Amino acid sequence: MGFSDIHLALLTGKSEAEIRSFRKANSIQPSFKIVDTCAAEFESFTPYYYSTYDRENESFATDKKKVIILGGGPNRIGQGIEFDYCCVHGILALKSLGIEAIMINCNPETVSTDYDMADKLYFEPLTYEDVLNVAELEKPDGVIIQFGGQTPLKLALALEKAGVPIWGTSPDSIDLAEDRDRFGALLDSLDIAHPQYGTATSIAEALEVGKRIGFPLVVRPSYVLGGRAMEIVYDLDSLKLYMQQAVTASEQHPVLLDRFLEDAYEFDVDAICDGQDSEICGIMQHIEEAGVHSGDSMAVLPPFLLSRDQNEDIRECTRLLARSLKVKGLINIQFAIMFDTLYVLEVNPRASRTVPFVSKTTGVPIAKLATEIMAGKKLDQLDYRFKDQLPYVAVKESVFPFDRFGKTDIFLRPEMRSTGEVMGIGPKFGDAVFKAFQAAGITIPKSGTVFLSVNDNDKARVLPIAEGLKKFGYQLVATKGTAEYISNRGIPVKTVLKIREGRPNVADDIKNGQIDLIINTPLGQRSRADEYTIGWTAIINKVPFITTLSAAEAIVRGLKAKNNQSARYKCLQDYYRSQR
Repeated sequence: MGFSDIHLALLTGKSEAEIRSFRKANSIQPSFKIVDTCAAEFESFTPYYYSTYDRENESFATDKKKVIILGGGPNRIGQGIEFDYCCVHGILALKSLGIEAIMINCNPETVSTDYDMADKLYFEPLTYEDVLNVAELEKPDGVIIQFGGQTPLKLALALEKAGVPIWGTSPDSIDLAEDRDRFGALLDSLDIAHPQYGTATSIAEALEVGKRIGFPLVVRPSYVLGGRAMEIVYDLDSLKLYMQQAVTASEQHPVLLDRFLEDAYEFDVDAICDGQDSEICGIMQHIEEAGVHSGDSMAVLPPFLLSRDQNEDIRECTRLLARSLKVKGLINIQFAIMFDTLYVLEVNPRASRTVPFVSKTTGVPIAKLATEIMAGKKLDQLDYRFKDQLPYVAVKESVFPFDRFGKTDIFLRPEMRSTGEVMGIGPKFGDAVFKAFQAAGITIPKSGTVFLSVNDNDKARVLPIAEGLKKFGYQLVATKGTAEYISNRGIPVKTVLKIREGRPNVADDIKNGQIDLIINTPLGQRSRADEYTIGWTAIINKVPFITTLSAAEAIVRGLKAKNNQSARYKCLQDYYRSQR
């Protein structure tokens, strides 16, 4: 009737393993049916399959060497097309090695599930039961789980225990990186700095950890992708409210609590390791400040705020961690630098959402090479060589769906909210950042009026932004507090009313076309009424809206680099040739 093993276990008070064992003992096995891609008009050479319970099975395993790749499941905020990109390159790599490529995924709107991509395709949910059913039929030489994001990663230990051969990094190493206590012990043994941390399975435990570590804290559930339900809390009351409303904690799914490094610079590193040696594929610097999810933050490759010593420290730390975790394939590490100290924030022994960006920037097909490593090759046997330096700059900017979801909060925070990303590439940072903004639908006006409203913590940083904008001929308007701070330092600025201070106010000016660019940083969750109205008025009237000073600083740098010159464009292949 379509009930899963785990659902039957819940209804009968037994375990999933007991239900599966009972089902197999009674020969209750799923059969696989063909979806005929040619509608029976002529023979189909690329059919795909789905499971049901029926007498006749239409899927037959071949005698070829075969590998199953687990996809990322549904495209959703936090886990999207980036992982499908990795799956596709994995399929192509397997085919080039003469290995039958079998894809399991449940999303028809991806390239990996195109009927002619894999040698064999199963439209199945990415659950332990369904994946194991396919594995028992096909008897693969290996299963690749590190290309589909967090979804297949959760299945690693259970599949290995069931006898399924996992290619690449071992499930134990994956669990080590996910288990906060085990991972913390590893970092301590390697003498690598990391923020203080704790785990909690109840409100009382969370409050105890908060008292011990101190605030602010980043809190999130374990084993999630995209920062789902991740928040920054600043006191015990906020932490208690989070534990009551945001998550359900348990022994199997504890809440993770980390000390939040305010005003730190964050970096993303992608690397390939063959179990012993490793190569750095790219070091990206987040342009947004700490606290914005890496999937939402602008990023630049190569980084522009990294000394030679810091660069080498990041590389050495990446190599050390990859070797310690015995990574075979891809690894992504998130670092932070605060007061010249390098901290490790997170290690993911899998493909990350930055792989397509790094691959397209460098011209090196990272996912393809990782598949070859998993198939048994060593790094020195690969055809590609990795570059430490690039003669150009690439900027990643995220695209947000705010104009499609009314009444949503439009400010960036630890929970990922973007639904896509674009890349700007150019000889200098300024060129690249302007192209990235333009591709994301944010057209920076060449002239006009800029509205500024920042909180007290940001006032010192807004001053050089205001100076730069004024220098390039923009008129400045600001709310009372921001205007006083700027004007007291000799920069002409006009004061405008906040929403609640009367009419005409800043929202009226936006509607009347009197404001061409908005730079507005939030004041915290409890006092965002003005910011909310300003943001949505800007979206409705298609006025560029910047919510972080980091992005505003990038705009000023871009204006300085452009100096009113038109952007120049080249195809990616021309940039790759310039590396040589």
